[in-house]
Amino acid sequence: MRKLALSDEILMTVEKPARYIGGEVNAVIKDKEKTDIRFCMCFPDVYEIGMSHLGIQILYDMFNRREDMWCERVYSPWTDLDRIMREKNIPLFALESQDPVKDFDFLGITIQYEMCYTNILQILDLAQIPLEASERTKEHPFVIGGGPCAYNPEPLAEFFDMFYIGEGETQYFRLMDLYKEWRAGGASREAFLKQAAQIPGIYVPSLYEVAYKEDGTIASMAPRCPEAPEKVKKQLVLDMTDTFYPEKPVTPFIKATQDRVVLEIQRGCIRGCRFCQAGMLYRPARERDLEMLKKYACSMLKNTGYEEISLSSLSSSDYSCLGELVNFLMEEFGSKGINISLPSLRIDAFSLDVMSKVQDVRKSSLTFAPEAGSQRLRDVINKGLTEEVILSGAGQAFEGGWSRVKLYFMLGLPTETEEDIKSIAWLAEKIAERYYETPKEQRNGKCQIVVSTSFFVPKPFTPFQWAQMCTKEEFLQRAYVVNHEIKEQKNRKSMKYNWHEADVTVLEGILARGDRKVGAVIRRAYEKGCLFDSWSEWFRNSLWLEAFEECGIDMNFYTTRKRALDEIFPWDFIDIGVSRAFLEREWSKAHEEKVTKNCRQGCSGCGAAAYGGGVCHEH
Repeated sequence: MRKLALSDEILMTVEKPARYIGGEVNAVIKDKEKTDIRFCMCFPDVYEIGMSHLGIQILYDMFNRREDMWCERVYSPWTDLDRIMREKNIPLFALESQDPVKDFDFLGITIQYEMCYTNILQILDLAQIPLEASERTKEHPFVIGGGPCAYNPEPLAEFFDMFYIGEGETQYFRLMDLYKEWRAGGASREAFLKQAAQIPGIYVPSLYEVAYKEDGTIASMAPRCPEAPEKVKKQLVLDMTDTFYPEKPVTPFIKATQDRVVLEIQRGCIRGCRFCQAGMLYRPARERDLEMLKKYACSMLKNTGYEEISLSSLSSSDYSCLGELVNFLMEEFGSKGINISLPSLRIDAFSLDVMSKVQDVRKSSLTFAPEAGSQRLRDVINKGLTEEVILSGAGQAFEGGWSRVKLYFMLGLPTETEEDIKSIAWLAEKIAERYYETPKEQRNGKCQIVVSTSFFVPKPFTPFQWAQMCTKEEFLQRAYVVNHEIKEQKNRKSMKYNWHEADVTVLEGILARGDRKVGAVIRRAYEKGCLFDSWSEWFRNSLWLEAFEECGIDMNFYTTRKRALDEIFPWDFIDIGVSRAFLEREWSKAHEEKVTKNCRQGCSGCGAAAYGGGVCHEH
């Protein structure tokens, strides 16, 4: 029997104690005396969100296949337990063994979104690991970061020993082998970091020096030693079939945010939307083999007891065998009450046909993401959707029995005009009109259209990385225009409008394109009590504003400032395969309102072909 790190008395006082006790179905338990490396994998948010993350499940399975490794998990303790752990000096512990995280060899933190940055400091603090990498000794674990936000690691540079740039299936075992050699040899901590920096994809911030110009922009970023490369190259899995994937994912006792089996059907995207970071980072698009997916779908459903399977990708409609896969799942599991979830579908005749097979049309709503209301702005962002296609898709959906539609848009996009903003309401009205043009006998109840707008955040490694952001006031003014315009429409009673929080968006923008100076603000905000910033009820903007002021950091420098084409960005030392020349061309084409073809229609010369795989080699 494992001894729990928390007493029954404490567990009885906190919300959802199952977050902390481990022992879930398919959790891996090993004899720690028989393993050489202990790796603690962390998702810096509450358990239910972290347990929904596929990346951790893949690496957890991959690491635990090695006999000499034991990979365990840890998540951010919720605020009630956080308080108790500080009061009683209980060190943060891993779920499987309940051992303190500070006793592990590695703490791997996946960084999925900017608003979890203060939670990363919470993890280190509660684990009793020094916040700054420079203060750690050989007694502490090596702290390594990965995930999409690691593509601009600079705001977090002082808190991490290393970052892994790319997909974890490729170089992690090499790093683990190096660690075993280093530990046997007894060299210094810095010696290991210098050796690690020579592994492709490993970035060690302490081995680089940043110099600034008088205007605050970067003058140079250079390695401080010969072991550190000038460029860190993104690591990719090219064979998506013969690779690691969990047949027995860990299954929680309590409901996770995504309470289902997740089957990743492909990685990357062929579309090239200019605002989308994932579409650039994960190029080239790579598909998994149909037979492999069939096998894993059966294994995962059998080994978890889940009653739903989700087909995951950035654009599921573009998976070439989607029809065959869905037909197989329906034949195999349809009669057994297993639901099939299909996120990220484009609304066209093929997708609607697929969805009508797997969904209860009368209960479900359809999601469209036009992103912009006007055709002009959709061309600017390279969305590749015409109004004709949108209305045709909506019409076919209504004729097929759907009556609820969710529409997602962005406000504050580059070149946006008042007419573009109002066009959001006008497009929603046209979709509502399309519903009432549908013969009454084909309609299914009352038409419901939910319009949601988020605010645009320029992200690194996108053509919009040069874009200026709106201020909080400008964002809210634009939302007001949409709201007012919707109220003017004939079918306004069929519409509902939601918009995102503007102050959170501004902060996300600063953290997304921040440099090393922003690290001081993150630390100050954490010290002031900022935690769970992605949760609206816990986000405290006033404390962040105080932190910026106390650190002497001008927020506008990272948001509304104009950026020259030749400016050195904090992330320019990373090579993601997509060239800067391509991003500049796309930035220019955006202003010319020109559309770029998707990767299956023709090569746009982004540079990702150099990886030697993916759809860019099919044509």
